[in-house]
Amino acid sequence: MSVSPAAATAQQLIAELLARGLTVAVAESLTGGLLVADLIAVPGASAVINGGVVAYSSEIKASVLGVDAVLLAEVGPVHPEVARQLAKNVRDRMAVAGHPADVGIATTGVAGPDSVDGNSPGVVFLGLSLGAVTRARELSLQGTRQQIRAQTVVAAREWLAEALEGGLANSGE
Repeated sequence: MSVSPAAATAQQLIAELLARGLTVAVAESLTGGLLVADLIAVPGASAVINGGVVAYSSEIKASVLGVDAVLLAEVGPVHPEVARQLAKNVRDRMAVAGHPADVGIATTGVAGPDSVDGNSPGVVFLGLSLGAVTRARELSLQGTRQQIRAQTVVAAREWLAEALEGGLANSGE
């Protein structure tokens, strides 16, 4: 089974993860739990979703998810390296029976209506960690706060499907 990235529904992703025997952990900022909620809405998701963390404040990103506090102080939470660290570190933080999650996915950015640290609404970074590879992807989205958050969830699902299809080494920036 393979999932087309452009049409990656949560149900298709869960089925693909089950078929591959992979587990996922999610770290979210601007999406506030929407991504993990989207995935766990699928019956049977508990077999592949280890858990998720909503880390809205920089302090929680550092203390709970291990993002470098100096990095956060220097560049703020809306940065590709923050997304990479969120994705990589959530895998360990959401370990089950001592086994880290196979995949970590993260969202950080600005949903609006105001800018944050010089970043306009719609500036979003996704982080994805699979195997030994961790990447970040920048999104430039338009719309209302709710639309930007929803578009981020879709983009994260699509990138995860793309990574499962061709490997993260071939699907990152």
